[in-house]
Amino acid sequence: MKTIEDLGDLRGKRVLVRADLNVPLDGTTITDDGRVRAAVPTIKKLVDAGAKVVVAAHLGRPKGAPEAKYSLAPVATRLGELLGTTVTLAEDTVGESARATVAALGDGEVALLENIRFDARETSKDEAERASLADDLAALADAFVSDGFGVVHRKQASVYDVALKLPAAVGGLVLTEVEALRRATDDPERPYAVVLGGSKVSDKLGVIANLLGKADRLLIGGGMVFTFLAAKGHAVGTSLLEEDQIETVKGYLATAEERGVEIVLPTDVVVADSFAADAPHDVVPADAMPEGRMGLDIGPESAELFRSKLLDARTIVWNGPMGVFEFDAFAAGTRAVAQAMVDAGEQGAFSIVGGGDSAAAVRRLGFDEGGFGHISTGGGASLEFLEGKELPGIAVLEQNRTEA
Repeated sequence: MKTIEDLGDLRGKRVLVRADLNVPLDGTTITDDGRVRAAVPTIKKLVDAGAKVVVAAHLGRPKGAPEAKYSLAPVATRLGELLGTTVTLAEDTVGESARATVAALGDGEVALLENIRFDARETSKDEAERASLADDLAALADAFVSDGFGVVHRKQASVYDVALKLPAAVGGLVLTEVEALRRATDDPERPYAVVLGGSKVSDKLGVIANLLGKADRLLIGGGMVFTFLAAKGHAVGTSLLEEDQIETVKGYLATAEERGVEIVLPTDVVVADSFAADAPHDVVPADAMPEGRMGLDIGPESAELFRSKLLDARTIVWNGPMGVFEFDAFAAGTRAVAQAMVDAGEQGAFSIVGGGDSAAAVRRLGFDEGGFGHISTGGGASLEFLEGKELPGIAVLEQNRTEA
């Protein structure tokens, strides 16, 4: 892949940067600015090179038309604060305001286009429609830099199609992500342990299947663990359960045994009367969950078990929390996994936090991000990478096309 350096002298050039600024909002307040902070180094590099920087990004899931609640206005403000400069927000994506905003840019200045998903062509399945938006984006720039790792698994106009129409390069964030994930997938140092959590087994079917041929240990927690426990014949009360995946999970357990891959399941579970921060709760054996109660975290014995399975690992990948970490009463399992990864890192292990809720948990629970080898900004993209899928936004850069 070409890097920013391969684009040559960028002074006075208009550079379109596809960033991932899809941050969580409470009204107009950003509750976790991790993705904005992650976008800053590449943008600052271009600013320092004298480029006119035009940033494209999305927020939320608007339905192809402007919606005030999905405006990037709060993001423009925060990005400007982090860059120490004004970031002008265009009032549209590629329309009159966008063209005027870009035309007014001076060298080293930054503009942000309004939510790219306000244009239905961005996510269209019709290649001609996407290409049309890509043409409009390309008219605003002289070069393209792909730096939104959280969207490189999407074949969308601002991610894929525009890279076919401009000299294109990978940004520092995406390059770091790819290098880190390849380190964990191409030839990982062993023992190689993967921690999977989150709500649904169905979200991680592909990654589990792929890792059964690569990892030494799979540690399973979160809501998805109850489908594993059910597959082993245990009752799971009112816990989250995907009954239609039980047979699939039985197959995974059999395959793991055949291949010598250790699957580590919780031995105890924190169960509660309801899904609420103040719900009455206690710890029960994982194979003796009572009727009418739901599991919301792995238990303390399991936390110690998981820790022991991580401390001697040399490569660790974690995707998905162990419980409902947003509620303090059910955050201990997630905290234990994060702490074990930090401690393993101090002994030389390389660790990856696979974006999404796991990255949010690291920040919410107060961990120093420097204690992990790499914290991904893209949960879905990192999962698909671990599945072994081709990511369109990476593949198009590896084609090294510079012209339409």
